[in-house]
Amino acid sequence: MSSIHLVIIDALNLIRRVHAAQHGEPDVHNTAKVCCQALGKIISSSQPTHIVAVFDHHGEDRGWRADLLPHYKEGRKPMPEELMTGMEIIQDAFMDMGIDSLLSDGDEADDLVATLALKVASRGQQVTIISTDKGYCQLLQPTLRIRDYFQQRWLDSPFVEKEFGVKPEQLPDYWGLAGISSSKIPGVTGIGPKAAVELLSLYPNLEAILAADDLPAKWQKKIDACRSEAIASKQVASLKTDLVLGFNLQDIRYTAGS
Repeated sequence: MSSIHLVIIDALNLIRRVHAAQHGEPDVHNTAKVCCQALGKIISSSQPTHIVAVFDHHGEDRGWRADLLPHYKEGRKPMPEELMTGMEIIQDAFMDMGIDSLLSDGDEADDLVATLALKVASRGQQVTIISTDKGYCQLLQPTLRIRDYFQQRWLDSPFVEKEFGVKPEQLPDYWGLAGISSSKIPGVTGIGPKAAVELLSLYPNLEAILAADDLPAKWQKKIDACRSEAIASKQVASLKTDLVLGFNLQDIRYTAGS
């Protein structure tokens, strides 16, 4: 099997940042142009054999995470109208570069990204996810890496250790305890980042913490009061990696566009 390097673009993560950074009246054609310039740089530095841009769907369905936590991502700023209506212009511009767009359906784009990335990385092939979203760091492994294009840095294990104080695979446990306020993921009331790190240095994961009968009293009470919130928070912070993909790698092979 010839070696593969799959580059997955977290499309709205890129587009929304580019759009918001424009001076004056944001223009969707200009957004498309700047995104394509960014993608050109990404392609020349990463030399992908396969590439795809993954988009969230825009339906009313708020997805399975909102079923578990009704307030999940509530009150988030909606996408600007001109961007919503101009999405096809951007996708066409991507297509002209030889980059196919994949639209998630009911599941958030990050589950689609996670499923595709792990499928390829688990075969020992190289995957690079382009996103500023730290949620992807839970997927890190030797052949799977995450690139923050805007800050020109790798979101790697040393980054996770410095930023959160836990191992990449413990991130969902960490968020199950400490929550994520920006996404309205509650975690355990009264347990912040520091306590979450301390607990995860004593126990391997959230399940072990919930099952422990030797927890210090200062934590036991807080955890007992929020067991179901902690479990739901971890589930919501975890990426699904078992979606059915309706395409194969051949469909997203990169051949430079016109």
